[in-house]
Amino acid sequence: MDDVKKTYREGEETAKEAWRNRDGEDMADKIGNAGDDVRKELGNAGDAMRRPDAPESGTSGDRPGEDPIDEDPERPL
Repeated sequence: MDDVKKTYREGEETAKEAWRNRDGEDMADKIGNAGDDVRKELGNAGDAMRRPDAPESGTSGDRPGEDPIDEDPERPL
């Protein structure tokens, strides 16, 4: 799911940059693009902090805070 969010954020940022540059680029466009880039990176970093065990490739791992179920009935709890 994090890969989907990351892809969406990058697509949104690219679309906004293209829209801003349609009539040439000025200082306001540069500031807006920089703000979008910061927001995108913070969103991606937030996803990474919530899922520190997930590899960069996007494959899912165990979620933090979830204990695996012990399948061995002979082992004491």
